[in-house]
Amino acid sequence: TSELALRVGLHSGAVTAGVLRGEKSRFQLFGDTVNTASRMESTGMRGKIQVSQETADLLMAAGKSHWLKPREEAVVAKGKGELK
Repeated sequence: TSELALRVGLHSGAVTAGVLRGEKSRFQLFGDTVNTASRMESTGMRGKIQVSQETADLLMAAGKSHWLKPREEAVVAKGKGELK
């Protein structure tokens, strides 16, 4: 546990939400936004939060550009191609 580190991927966009019934009911999100966030996480680096260009644009519009540090290289994500 002393080596625990997280990777986080964020993407902004529309999602569909619903409650799935079964043995245990659960709330679930669906859609391309969720898939893109998952790809951002899986290609991310330990201890870092990776955001999509759409999310970065929203942060900059909100005056939070100081929260962003551009990656040096582009990322190739499965099913998404090259992401910034």
